[in-house]
Amino acid sequence: MAENRASGNEEAEEAAEVYAEGVPCWVDAQLADVEAGKRFYGELFGWTFQDAYGSSVWALLEGDRVASLAPKIDGRMPTVWTVSFATPDAEALGRRITAAGGQVVMAPFPVGDLGVAALATDPGGAVFALWQPGRHRGFERRHEPGTFVWAELYTRDIAAANAFYGGLFHDALFGEGAEPDFGRADVTEVFPAEYPPHFLTHFRAADLEDALGAVQRLGGRVQAPPFETSYGRVAVVTDNQGASFALLQR
Repeated sequence: MAENRASGNEEAEEAAEVYAEGVPCWVDAQLADVEAGKRFYGELFGWTFQDAYGSSVWALLEGDRVASLAPKIDGRMPTVWTVSFATPDAEALGRRITAAGGQVVMAPFPVGDLGVAALATDPGGAVFALWQPGRHRGFERRHEPGTFVWAELYTRDIAAANAFYGGLFHDALFGEGAEPDFGRADVTEVFPAEYPPHFLTHFRAADLEDALGAVQRLGGRVQAPPFETSYGRVAVVTDNQGASFALLQR
């Protein structure tokens, strides 16, 4: 019992910390039907849901915030999971992104008192978000089954991606003691050559085969069957609305 209490205290302390700049600190899905998303992910990961900012909802695992689902404001928008990188200053990071050859496609804007968000692309066109924390600091739980565990950038130029993100987020990726949750791979390793560069959110699965069976039972599909990587065994799937994500067993 003492060990359990100590572990719980450590998790609470970790959740209370502000994530360092360049660390993936949040993921959110933009969906046509949030209620359908709640049914899919609630069954798949054991999430429950709570009203968040505007019409979005928090996804909770045992009461801790692990992701969010939001309705698409325009039907022409893609149905996607978006990875947010932490920053203490979204405006300053946006200027650095532009100077390094990327673009800020949605300038920093306040999300109530939760924080400040922005949307950007790298030089290859992969979309990612920035999060400057306010009252909401990011994941309250990660690296566990049913939570975020990894973000992989599929790109056509790994060297250029390493230079871009290494310049922006050097300490998080390459600094002393860094344990990044962010890798880079050639897009053709998993996806057809015509796929654009993109980030793929990975959620941890306790049993990959069981999780794949659940995805299909719930109306999703398997895009790429299980394959081995340096960071674990992975399968790429889509939910019942077409949003791609990966399941990782390690």
